[in-house]
Amino acid sequence: MKIKDLFLKETFVLSFEVFPPVRAGNTVELFNTIDELVMIDPNFISVTYGAGGSTQDMTFEIASRIKNHVGTEVLTHLTCVQATEKDIIGILDHLDRENIRNILALRGDPPQGEKSFTKIDGGFGYANELVEFINTHGDFSIGVAGYPEGHVESPDLDADMENLKKKVDAGADFIITQLFFNNDDFYRFRDKAASRGIMVPIIPGIFPIFNFKQIAKIASLCGATIPKPLFDQLAAVSERSDEVAKYGVDYAVRQSEDLLGNGIPGLHFYSMNRSNHVTNIIRQLKIDRKPLYESEKRIIGGAV
Repeated sequence: MKIKDLFLKETFVLSFEVFPPVRAGNTVELFNTIDELVMIDPNFISVTYGAGGSTQDMTFEIASRIKNHVGTEVLTHLTCVQATEKDIIGILDHLDRENIRNILALRGDPPQGEKSFTKIDGGFGYANELVEFINTHGDFSIGVAGYPEGHVESPDLDADMENLKKKVDAGADFIITQLFFNNDDFYRFRDKAASRGIMVPIIPGIFPIFNFKQIAKIASLCGATIPKPLFDQLAAVSERSDEVAKYGVDYAVRQSEDLLGNGIPGLHFYSMNRSNHVTNIIRQLKIDRKPLYESEKRIIGGAV
């Protein structure tokens, strides 16, 4: 099913993101995690590329297995990195043969060792160009990325919002946001989008913290701000991973509860290829999804 159609039939859309393992072929552990995530009954699972557009073939292989063997809808990432129009046509044909109907269209990060993104001959320089091309060369539902605090390369949020508008006008059906920890940033972003006539569903991306050093690095790379009270709380227990995870789950639950109370169309969790933290969060949230309650019976082994 196309993700754009999910928003027409579901009151709430739940999704998770996974990424290909660093070592090629080492997917056993990943699919153990996916099997556990599937028990929560997500509407779809997103599969990323590696840094600089690497692991592309593995991304499509994992996406195909999730869709055609696990039986869960999938969203595969597709970037402009080192890809010509001919390359993209070949990829779209492959995805069509694999019955994959959903694409997250991204410009992508510069290849490893390069500081800025450079459009190659016959390729694409911006995500909106990729969105438009996909729309004219296949029958897909297309998502794009949104940045509640602005993209790290954008001079300000208004300029970034103009880029988002271009992506939606090119044919994007929905938006998944970069991770953020201050919900006011998301609400400000959502209001700005609406004021620019961006009316497609905007799904907030939630990152459950379980490693202090890791989240500090990730946040700095993507420009996300960690609120000082949360940072101080995590820093105080930074050497005790179980305590970091406990605070991380608690914060994600409270963040998600606030979002749920403010009319979001869904939640997208960056799982980091782990299931226990996400499962713990979902168990604590009161989401009006009958399929979720059905799957919770399988998880906790009893009636709800």
